[in-house]
Amino acid sequence: MAENSVAKSRTDVLVNDFVRSVYNWMGGGLALTAVVALYVSSNETMMRLIFGNPILFFVLIFAELGLVFSISGMVQRMSATTATGLFMLYSALNGVTLSFIFLAYTRTSIVSTFFICAGTFVGCSIYGWTTKKDLTSWRGFLMMGLIGIIIASLVNMFIQSSAMHMLISYIGVIVFVGLTAYDTQKLKNMALTQPAGTDGAVVRKGAILGALSLYLDFINLFLLLLRIFGTGRD
Repeated sequence: MAENSVAKSRTDVLVNDFVRSVYNWMGGGLALTAVVALYVSSNETMMRLIFGNPILFFVLIFAELGLVFSISGMVQRMSATTATGLFMLYSALNGVTLSFIFLAYTRTSIVSTFFICAGTFVGCSIYGWTTKKDLTSWRGFLMMGLIGIIIASLVNMFIQSSAMHMLISYIGVIVFVGLTAYDTQKLKNMALTQPAGTDGAVVRKGAILGALSLYLDFINLFLLLLRIFGTGRD
């Protein structure tokens, strides 16, 4: 009985350490994104360089996509240092491309939307962590919703429908609320199934992968909520 109690205690410590590491890296990535976005938005030369040159802007977008796929698909073949560096580089590049929000929306609405997003994200994470319902069945539905959002957004680039724009935003919020809960539960399962004595570098790479998933959920949820609640600059 005592041995079981000790083993459970050790497991709890390992799980807590892993989860804390995930959220620390996620928070670090979000902070870096915010600082870079604020800096770039206040630098007129950089804004003209990035957003006045469509080719450079799309190069940055494709670089970000490449980093996401590299971390997601090859993290186990990287060193922990490389995985960490790529995640922070992605966070910084995302800050560059997201700097436009400081020009498109008032800072007051950005801050208020951030807190709305943070509260929603925390609530979904708590649900994903505490629920006894297996959320694996949600994956297919959420992926279909995500693909639908991408296709609808591409179509709306040509038809420029404000009604469709808002509909996409509301559906997108539902999808990323679900993904936040799903990814949190997946993170919990990853932590619980982590073998005792796992190499620290392996644990760190797993934490970076988990941080990337939650980071993407948060950023996308924030941008969708900003479309709904954000107040445009005059």
